[in-house]
Amino acid sequence: MFTVPTAPHQPSHPPLNRAQPAPWPRQRGAARYWAPLVLAALVALGMAGCTTLDEQQRRWIFQPSDRTWSGGLAAAQGMQDVWIQFQPGQPEQARTAQTPAAPPAAGPRLAPPPVQLHALWLPQGDAAAPVLLYLHGARWDVRGSAHRMRRMHEMGFSVLGVDYRGFGQSTPALPSEASAVEDALAAWHWLGQQWPQAQRYVFGHSLGGAVAVQMAARVTAAPTEAPTAAPTAARSPLAGLIVEGSFTSIADVFKTLRWGWLPLQPFITQRFDAGQQITRVAAPVLVVHGSEDRLIKPELGRALYDKAPEPKRFLLVQGGSHHNTNAVGQDQVRAALTELFGLPAVALR
Repeated sequence: MFTVPTAPHQPSHPPLNRAQPAPWPRQRGAARYWAPLVLAALVALGMAGCTTLDEQQRRWIFQPSDRTWSGGLAAAQGMQDVWIQFQPGQPEQARTAQTPAAPPAAGPRLAPPPVQLHALWLPQGDAAAPVLLYLHGARWDVRGSAHRMRRMHEMGFSVLGVDYRGFGQSTPALPSEASAVEDALAAWHWLGQQWPQAQRYVFGHSLGGAVAVQMAARVTAAPTEAPTAAPTAARSPLAGLIVEGSFTSIADVFKTLRWGWLPLQPFITQRFDAGQQITRVAAPVLVVHGSEDRLIKPELGRALYDKAPEPKRFLLVQGGSHHNTNAVGQDQVRAALTELFGLPAVALR
């Protein structure tokens, strides 16, 4: 059994200087954030190459980066580095890598090089504490979500936050919907190997919420069932799904914009159809949204909740934005975790 290193996390990048922007897109509207999708669809009308369109959407949706904002750097101090390695297509065989992997040697290969994911680990002193997999959204690497990770840690969880391929110190690559879900699955299976007796939860914020829904649908489906079959909670290793500031699909987000009347949805290749996938999740679902979220409108969070099977709960945090809902609604989230997931009071300090 691997023992997680105790050395504190050392950020690999210096703090942002004053010339760099504040955490984006806090002061920019949803229109600017999702405008690239509109441009991508328009470009598609005059392009014959669908591959180029797909690659551009992946860049615009994920905005992969090895950087974070200064507040995230500070909050990540003291977290432990974890390295998770697996072969593409085999996330269930994820294992621990002791150190960052060296770049693959040049020349022909019989098999693709392994994927290596960097993660931050924030454990509890109690080995029986529930374990939470945290999946972040676009632009910043996992350090940008360190504040949310610490708040969930304060509620009694041991927290693992992972970077998808293309983010932070994980394998350099242009991420996609499929690769992000595979990376989440690898981190999930790794947690199960390290803490097989612990209750496991998954938390996804923004784009990470759509990734979390797809991952949850995969792990709660019985291996012998058809993909469309509705799994039962008794078969699920997932104790609960938490989604914050997320949506039903990229196409539905597009419809909320001023250009939403344009018939461009067929050109969206990275669809993130969480509304369809959440119907297959056989675990309690908590959907959290801020009433003042201008990036992902609250009605999209409500629509995602409506499609989820019972047991479930929708929590609208008054005054919460896309970025601060977790902080503003911390007491409400704490109460919802107790009520919906049945976590003991001793675990929610």
